[in-house]
Amino acid sequence: MTETPDSIPSTFGPELYSERIERAQQAVREAGAAGAVIATGAEFAYFTGSWASSHERLTSLVIPAAGRATVIVLSTDMGDIRRSPIGELDVDIKQWADGQDPYALVWNALGEAPAGATIGLSSSLTADHVLRIQKRDPAERRDWVLTADLLSDLYYRKGAEEVAQLGQAAAAIDRVHAAVPELLTPGVTEKQVADKLSELILAEHDSIDFVIVGSGPNGADPHHDFSDRVLRAGEPVVVDLGGTLGAGYHSDCTRTYVVGGDSQAAPEDFRAAYDVLYRAYRAAFDAVRPGVTAQEIDSAARDIIEAAGYGDAFFHRLGHGIGLSGHEDPFIMQGNDTPLTEGMCFSIEPGIYVADKWGMRLEDIVVVEASGARSLNNGPRELC
Repeated sequence: MTETPDSIPSTFGPELYSERIERAQQAVREAGAAGAVIATGAEFAYFTGSWASSHERLTSLVIPAAGRATVIVLSTDMGDIRRSPIGELDVDIKQWADGQDPYALVWNALGEAPAGATIGLSSSLTADHVLRIQKRDPAERRDWVLTADLLSDLYYRKGAEEVAQLGQAAAAIDRVHAAVPELLTPGVTEKQVADKLSELILAEHDSIDFVIVGSGPNGADPHHDFSDRVLRAGEPVVVDLGGTLGAGYHSDCTRTYVVGGDSQAAPEDFRAAYDVLYRAYRAAFDAVRPGVTAQEIDSAARDIIEAAGYGDAFFHRLGHGIGLSGHEDPFIMQGNDTPLTEGMCFSIEPGIYVADKWGMRLEDIVVVEASGARSLNNGPRELC
């Protein structure tokens, strides 16, 4: 039976969020840090199940090295907090109103923070909040780090419940891709195709993340979205689609198609390059296993593309982590010596882009298991 967005839970049980906070507190202690301050966004949702938006004001979760965690929330946003699992968690809730100082509440929630002790800040904290938190620091010197680094093991390794929702998201976008070949007919525009794909994504997801329909030379721009360009028979089209469902997990999958469905009608040089692209994808996929570094996975694909003479035409990283954010650590690229561990989920998406002619990309989301990679996307990968 096909699952619908409504049948996929929008939050997990409070016991899971409590466990995550406990694990974060343990990681803070093991790092010798004073605590972590996490503003609304993906990291806040990871620990609380809440996607509350505080706009330009401060709502945050403070996890100290010892003692209870605290949610600091603007009084006007308490409705969102009450509708989330936060009320069932073993945390303090401190409200503040306009005219009061939420940054003093942050320091109170951190408890005893020795001078020089590291404090983690989430990437969703904007500069105005960061500077005001730091201004109230009673210590003269302190190290400030990203919580993504301080709590990397929690974020990098997805739990079974997260992999399940990422798998549901991948299956949903696979169903959307299954409808693409019939939409790519000569005479329609990229926008007309994109409009229809937007409807299909919403039928399978809670929201649309992006739609890319890059035909002919537009496919050579990796971040082209869509235009009024008219599709022509036999030309390549890059279609990259993503949406969000459930507790906030994302899909992201790219396929390259040929207008009209006859791959033999595509340019010969394009077809030859696609063979290279597919071999690069397979090499990267086969190289995935615990202990191999992110940059080694990138090299597995890049070496094949470079050997075929397309090195300059592959000018982006091989992949990115995915979860409650569409792009997150680990980034699969040169210079990243992070070893892969079981539970990591990321994209493998080699591309070849020839300016003014055509482009191509092949992308799946994979999860690292003890035996290697398992693809969460399972749609056809050949040209069609």
